[in-house]
This record gives sequence, structure tokens and C-alpha cells, in this order.
Amino acid sequence: MDWSDMRVFLAIARSGSLGAAAKQLGVSHPTVGRRLQVLEQTSGQPLFLRTAQGLVLTDTGERILGLAEEMEQNALSIERRLAGDSDQPEGLLRISCAEWFAGYVLTPVFRELALRYPLIAPEVIPGHRLFDLARRDADIAFRIVPFTEPDIVHRKLTTMRYGLYVSAGSSAPKPDGKGLGLILMNIAQAHYPDVHWLQQRFPLARTVFTSSSRTVQAQVCASGLGVAVLPRPLGDRTPGLQLLDPDEPPPGRDIWMGYHQDMRQMDRLRALADLASSMIGSD
Repeated sequence: MDWSDMRVFLAIARSGSLGAAAKQLGVSHPTVGRRLQVLEQTSGQPLFLRTAQGLVLTDTGERILGLAEEMEQNALSIERRLAGDSDQPEGLLRISCAEWFAGYVLTPVFRELALRYPLIAPEVIPGHRLFDLARRDADIAFRIVPFTEPDIVHRKLTTMRYGLYVSAGSSAPKPDGKGLGLILMNIAQAHYPDVHWLQQRFPLARTVFTSSSRTVQAQVCASGLGVAVLPRPLGDRTPGLQLLDPDEPPPGRDIWMGYHQDMRQMDRLRALADLASSMIGSD
């Protein structure tokens, strides 16, 4: 069995259906079905059971799953090494970070990158999902959560300042927050220090809006719905917002940059990492 067969096997095992596996692999549903049929004919045994809940591994399938995953890790390692050995700073560079960070912090870095290395094409993958750098879901990631995964080269880039904002022209809120609306992160991020700080700052206020997007929070805050804690680069540059109490700011957050150790020699990744360190790291 070659690696292409194992890719099909793993995609089906992880997704539980031919359709989902086809979407993951970027091929047609019939193609995956034919590949599975050939794979099972070659092995002489069924690898999946067809159930009402989808495709489930047979005992034989379970036995080869670990070997297939080991083959995948070797293939990915080869891919990363080949990408890292590129001698030209050109090509696609996949970047995982929050939307606001890309738009308000990394944009000057992207501009400088384009001037110096016009053949590099950054692709931003926005969101809070922690992408798997070992699988090359992304080449480099910027996030507020420290990296604990093995084989990841990482460093603290900077400490991001946050501020308390209301819509421009709004009257100052009452000290206890009575009658005040809070614009917060959603439930999945309810543990963030700025959420706790805002709730403690205004104990009688009530939550009126939540979102995992800081950019959306900023726009809702500017509409006058309530107060929000926002990263300063975003809040200071969003029209219609007013910074409150700059001498008593909410807690800041460390920004971490990381990438897989096999990618250290990738010219286009190193170009971005060096620029980000020099342009943001000194802030």
C-alpha cells in the first residue's frame, strides 16, 4: 500500500463517511469510493463496517490505523523538510491568527513583506481554533495561548495592551455598572482575564452581547450598546469608540508566535517571523 492509499484510509477513518473524506481530500465522492474498494480488495479484508452512523473501522482497520498514522507522520515530516529547504522566498505562507490581529497588527508587517519579498503570498486563516502546525494546517501561528505541542519553535512576541471602550460621546458609566450593558467574549472564552476584569469592575451590569470576534465587539460597542474590553490597536483605530480610564487598564495578554521546528529553514516563513519580531516585538 502506498501513501496515497493511506491518505484515503485515514480520511475515511477520521470523518466517518465517503463524502466528508472526499471533501477533506479535494476529490470526488466516487473517487474515494473506488479507492476504498481497491484498498479492501488488495488487503483481502473489509476495513470498514457500513452502519447507520457512518463507516466504522473493523478489527483489521483498527490494527492498521496506527501504522497508517505513523506513515502519515513520516510523509508530513518529508513535506515539511522539503518546504524548509526551498532556496527562494516565494510561495504560499499560511498564517493562523485572530482576525483583529491580522487586520490591525500584522497589516504593516504584510506591507513590508510585500515590498521586500513580492513573491511571497500570505494567506491568513482567521479564528480562535488552535491549528495543528505539525500537520501543516498552518505554517506559522500567532496566538494568546502559549504553545505546548512538541517540536514547536515558539517565542513570546509582545504583551498586547487592552483598553475599556464605550461609544464616542457616551456618558461615563456608574461605578457599580447599574444599567450598563457588557459586551463580552462568548462562553468558550468566558475564562479570559479581561472578561473577569470587566464583570468585577461593573458588578451590577448585565451581559447584552457576546462574540468570539473582537472586531464584531468593537462595532457593537461603537453602536452604543455597551462597554467592551478591546486590544488597543483595534479599539484606538475603530471609528466611534472612546477609551475610558487609560490609567486603570484591563489586563493585557501575551502574544506568542510559533511554527514547527522542521520549518525553521523555510525562507518565506523566516522572512515573516523576522519582520514580525522586529516590527511588533519591540512594542
